[in-house]
Amino acid sequence: MLELKDIHYNAGEKEILRGINLVIGEGEIHSIIGVNGTGKTTLAAIIMGLNGYSPDKGRIIFNGKNIIDLSITERAKLGITLAWQIPANFEGVTVREYLSIKKNSADPKKALKLVGLNPDHYLDRVVDENLSGGERKRVELASVLSIKPKLVILDEPDSGIDMASIAAIKKMIRSFKKMGASVLLITHSEEMAKIGDSVALLCNGKIVKEGNVKEVTEFFKRYCKGCTHVGEIEEEILK
Repeated sequence: MLELKDIHYNAGEKEILRGINLVIGEGEIHSIIGVNGTGKTTLAAIIMGLNGYSPDKGRIIFNGKNIIDLSITERAKLGITLAWQIPANFEGVTVREYLSIKKNSADPKKALKLVGLNPDHYLDRVVDENLSGGERKRVELASVLSIKPKLVILDEPDSGIDMASIAAIKKMIRSFKKMGASVLLITHSEEMAKIGDSVALLCNGKIVKEGNVKEVTEFFKRYCKGCTHVGEIEEEILK
C-alpha cells in the first residue's frame, strides 16, 4: 500500500526528517508515536504532498507507484486523505452539506452514526465554533469516511478532546480498517497508539524503534514521555 524509502527533509538549515523508512500494508493500522517536535506532523504533510513539504531525498511508493512528484490533488484522487489535529471551521456550511461535497459520498447519516453522533441532532447544524472540538473532530472523521479513502492519515486525532470523543474516534479508526482502508495514526499517546497493528517510535527525525505494539508503547512510556530535549536516545537504552 504505502512505502516510504529514505525520506529526508530540511527546513532551512534544520534537519527535520533523517532517513525515514516505513511500510504500511493494505488494511493495516500503523501508529507513529513520539513527543512534540520529533517530525510527526511534517511526515504527514510530506505524504499528503502539501505545498512546501517536498522531501529533499527519498521516495514515496503508493500501490506500486512513486508519487513523489504528484500534487496534493493528484494524491487525493488516488485515495489518500489527511485529517489534521485541529479541524477547520466552515461558516455557513451545514454538516449535511459538508458530508455530501464529493460525488458518490457515503450516506451522511451512516457516517455520523459511526462516529457516535445522532444525525437528527447534527445534520443541519453548521460546522463552526458552536460545535465543540470533539464534535468537529468527529464530523471531520465522518467526512473522511464518506469519501471512501484508501489511505487515511490521522494527525493527533485525540488531541484536546473528551474521553467520549476519544472512544468514538477509536471506533471510527477500526471502521476504516473494516472497509479495507489503511490508517497512519500519528499520536503522542501510548494508549491511542495501542490501537495500531504495529507501532513506530519517531525521535529526532528518525524511526528508532518499530514493531510489536506493547513493546514499543511501553518503551515510549518509560523513556520518551518525559523527554524534554527531543534528541538522540542513548544507544544503551535501545539495546
